[in-house]
Amino acid sequence: MQSRNPLQTDNKAIKLDYSGMMSEFIGSHKGITPEEIDELVSTAKAAVEKIDEKRDSGEYGFYLLPYDSATTDEVLHLSETYQRTFDDFVVLGIGGSALGAKTLFQSLCSPIHNLLPLEERNGVPRIHFLDNIDPVTMKFLLNYVNPRKTLFNLITKSGKTVETISQFLIVRKIIEDKLGKQSASEHLVITTGDKSSSLYKFAQKNNCPLLDIPENVGGRYSVLSPVGLFPAAIAGIDIRELLAGARLMDDRTRTGNLRQNPAYMSGALHYLADTRKGLNIAVMMPYSDALYQVVYWFRQLWAESLGKKMMVSGKMVNSGQTPVAALGVTDQHSQLQLYTEGPFDKMITFLKVENHGNNIEIPESPEDEYSYLSGHGIEELINIEMESTRIALTEVGRSTMSLVLPEISAFTVGQLLFLLEVQTVFTAGLYDINPLDQPGVEASKQYIKNMLSGEKSADMTVSRKILNTGREYII
Repeated sequence: MQSRNPLQTDNKAIKLDYSGMMSEFIGSHKGITPEEIDELVSTAKAAVEKIDEKRDSGEYGFYLLPYDSATTDEVLHLSETYQRTFDDFVVLGIGGSALGAKTLFQSLCSPIHNLLPLEERNGVPRIHFLDNIDPVTMKFLLNYVNPRKTLFNLITKSGKTVETISQFLIVRKIIEDKLGKQSASEHLVITTGDKSSSLYKFAQKNNCPLLDIPENVGGRYSVLSPVGLFPAAIAGIDIRELLAGARLMDDRTRTGNLRQNPAYMSGALHYLADTRKGLNIAVMMPYSDALYQVVYWFRQLWAESLGKKMMVSGKMVNSGQTPVAALGVTDQHSQLQLYTEGPFDKMITFLKVENHGNNIEIPESPEDEYSYLSGHGIEELINIEMESTRIALTEVGRSTMSLVLPEISAFTVGQLLFLLEVQTVFTAGLYDINPLDQPGVEASKQYIKNMLSGEKSADMTVSRKILNTGREYII
């Protein structure tokens, strides 16, 4: 693939500004020196070689998703079949099976999409996400939607996720009771990966549309697979532009030169901040409501990929930064005090949007006290607030960096999500840990099944003690 410099040829490329991480600007206490970056070059080279190897072998399958035109065509065809048939579209999924689609919807659709009349939604349905099993939320939503006019998209790679299968069983019964057993194929689209699962067999038997999750793509890396693309297409998002943005970022992140690769440089700075500067909390703070859900998608990506007990070599390491969500401007009035004067254990990544595409002029005020606002607009104000916060943090030696989007569009969001995925696997290489597994989650899953089925296992001794005899510690 021929490389190019999109900063010169494409004014829609996002940029990384990491000056606020460097000792030149925030001092030597927590600032990173150019020499420390240079010292990382050999480790980074090994990480890059591992990425190239796993990309070429297909193990890092998310790299291939922006180029899968056949799946894009399949998703678009299916979405066009259903898009204007239903009033409501409900995603049933949890974790990586919902966060990506929810991120695309919040980033790229109107913030009041579900409140708009049909014609102002361009004929597409209202979009809902049942990404938790809170019984109150489920009850209200399932009572609200009309099953006859609702399409449900069930997403689970394994076909066995207990929360999602519970939702499936409930929704299937609603459909069968109200519309007849033969109606499942008309109201259920199944997105899954395990062809041996009972869910897959149900879909085949009942002629439900099936979308495949590639075996080599884990849930938290699946946003550019049918997991994210089908709900996005139903919502009217231009998924071809989304994938084009991802391809642009793939092009930019193929170089092994840290200072030319925004994903690798960001990963290297996170790694150095954690391992050398003690900054083990990674705050992401978008100055845009539309990008706030990106933080929650990234939170899973960063936490599950990097929070590991063991290195690949077998050495115990207990690695990983704790990702924290913040929203500008809102959290200037709730968290900024801690970030400015609290413990030196955080680095902050701002998500800045240069052109929000909307502006509201602030009218002139007869009160002299407010005259400084006259002649300005809300778009200008939000960006000034972000820059002012960044400067204030820099002046007290706090570590910050900025990912700058020229605008919010499918093209720029595709770049951003792909950058963060590449940043994650590269950082995992620096830690020498596996970014694809999540062994710390499996014990909880097994305990859930044991408790539901009434089974007992030897490794639940401590758990049973807490459940049965820990009541004396309850006030």
